[in-house]
Amino acid sequence: MKVYQTNEIKNIALVGGTKSGKTTLAEAMLFEGGVINRRGSVDDKNSVSDYREIELEREASVFSTVMYSEYAGKKINIIDTPGFDDFIGEVVASLKVADTAVMVINAQNGVEVGTEISWRNITKLEKPTVLMINQLDHEKANFEESLRQLRQQFGNKVIPAQYPTNAGLGFDTIVDVLEMKMYKFPKDGGKPEVTDIPEEEKAKAEELQNEIIEAAAESDESLMETFFENGSLTPEELSKGIKLGIATRTMFPVFCASAKHNQGTTTFLEFIANSLPAPNEVKKEKTDEGKELEMNPDNPAMAFIFKTAIEPHLGEISFFKVYDGTLTEAIDLVNSSSDTKERLSQLYAVAGKNRSKLEKVVPGDIAATIKLKESRTNTTLTTAKNQSAKVAPIKFPEPKIRLAVKAKNTADEEKLAGVLKEMNNIDPTLFFEQSKELKQVILSGQGELHLNVAKWMIENISKVEIEFLTPKIPYRETITKNAKATYRHKKQSGGAGQFGEVFIMIEPHYEGKPNQTDYPVRGQDIHELEWGGKLVFNNCIVGGSIDARFMPAILKGVMEKMEEGPLTGSYARDIVVNVYDGKMHPVDSNEVSFKLAGRHAFREAFKNAGPKILEPIYDVEVMVPEEKMGDVMTDLQGRRAIIMGMDSEGNFQKIKAKVPLAEMNKFSTTLSSLTSGRGMYGMKYAEYQQVPADVQDKLLKAYEAEQEEEE
Repeated sequence: MKVYQTNEIKNIALVGGTKSGKTTLAEAMLFEGGVINRRGSVDDKNSVSDYREIELEREASVFSTVMYSEYAGKKINIIDTPGFDDFIGEVVASLKVADTAVMVINAQNGVEVGTEISWRNITKLEKPTVLMINQLDHEKANFEESLRQLRQQFGNKVIPAQYPTNAGLGFDTIVDVLEMKMYKFPKDGGKPEVTDIPEEEKAKAEELQNEIIEAAAESDESLMETFFENGSLTPEELSKGIKLGIATRTMFPVFCASAKHNQGTTTFLEFIANSLPAPNEVKKEKTDEGKELEMNPDNPAMAFIFKTAIEPHLGEISFFKVYDGTLTEAIDLVNSSSDTKERLSQLYAVAGKNRSKLEKVVPGDIAATIKLKESRTNTTLTTAKNQSAKVAPIKFPEPKIRLAVKAKNTADEEKLAGVLKEMNNIDPTLFFEQSKELKQVILSGQGELHLNVAKWMIENISKVEIEFLTPKIPYRETITKNAKATYRHKKQSGGAGQFGEVFIMIEPHYEGKPNQTDYPVRGQDIHELEWGGKLVFNNCIVGGSIDARFMPAILKGVMEKMEEGPLTGSYARDIVVNVYDGKMHPVDSNEVSFKLAGRHAFREAFKNAGPKILEPIYDVEVMVPEEKMGDVMTDLQGRRAIIMGMDSEGNFQKIKAKVPLAEMNKFSTTLSSLTSGRGMYGMKYAEYQQVPADVQDKLLKAYEAEQEEEE
């Protein structure tokens, strides 16, 4: 395959709602570029993009697919992304390396949930954007209403570059206000017949052209001066202004197509090739240290892996974008995170499951390699002297939903752990944790569909039968007042026995707490607990009633009980333990005796120290349409939420709340139901707080019942 230079490359990500026709548009673009010789379709299950088994079954994209087309001397890298919010990780990763987002809109439905979600992610990443109103051949297609909704939702920077004259059944004609020509497409698509704009359309076309000329002039001061002097721009000046306007996000031009019939594809490809910014014409990517990457082929190489996949008969394949330097076959690079050396034995341009070998990859290009040792998504590979420098990582969203997962056959548990680890390598928004505390494997993701697709893949691809269970909540236990306890461990069974007696006082711990003054503190150990909070262990022994060599054993006994709290078996935290007296025997005392004495003394003191259960509280942000805010607020309050504030964002309201994790079960489904799928939310761990008394009573009774069942 020809080696394209940086200024000959265009990187686009197709984004938008499900069923907007992104995959069909990509198929037409590959066909017109000669990469494929016949167009497949989602319905016929033979498209380049949706080739994986799960996608063929669902007839919808689940993963992003990297492809390319060649048109007008340019290489156009295309990343087709899923439309469901559950697979948002694929969208975020694709937008990271795309230089322009192409938002695809279904002409029947206009602005949908997926459109709003995609726009939010595009805006967050400040990506140049063009809009494609697709499916104009459908009987319910309405270009004008779709355009009105786009402008209402996203502002007056949304400007038509084209419009259809006969949207609906029989659609085949577009007026292009950039070229001021009319395109009439053959029934099966392809190159259009180009004619002058008819008289009845001229006034509308001229009005829209003036609008786009003004927007182009606003992108550059010199163009603005020219526009004021001459009242217009030359075709060359207009082209320059449009390119600058897209790159600086001062305009979002709108195009038309029926991708299903390949109508509008060629004119769109020409626009991409001539007017979209190349990788070196957009805002420069930075390293995590803030240094701009120059897209210079002579610099040390720096490539960023944005996607990892597993392909049958091939194994692991890594997709990357080059930000500096030039990559060639058999080049050795260093993983900036682990210092591991990686050899890129083969380089490929990829179109779905089809691959073409590359001699080299220049800055700005997207390519793939296989069988890297340790480098996965969000990894930087480099030959730079400062080998710890990294491309700023993709910020994947926090998980929104969690379930416990269990292999139906216990013999498959080890295999399941390996499968989940591999799936996390492929999809960093799918998290798993083997929780020692909860005695469950917790699988977390972006929504029910996300986890259900993961289940399908585990069972159908990896052949491990699993079941989902309600996840337990990682409660914590603590105390609210001081308490004392004494415990004597004594055991005699012939020969040397066991003896140890411990007197302790426990107190609640908080930052800055001074030592108690009842007993002198002669030694102090402060332990930062793995599960959060602290244990402060004070040796207050006077006169050698307990030998110093037994203090670690007492600490060990206390720690063991803190790992299995007295109330519900949850971890205990934020406690001061003062060992102030005790007894030992010259023969029978040993470490085991004092460990057991310390454990039991702690348990007894804990029960008398105003014990409380703490629960994890999450910061939750919910985006809802304004008219649905009351319903969502009512639901949140029913979940013991504390509303922290509200902001507006476009046509949406943002509700900020603190919500107990225990109450977030099935919130994803409820929010979707209340808002007709338009609501979105994110959640992040905030802190632990005491549960209300009635909730604590229920938890204690449930634990007691569980213990009785086990006995």
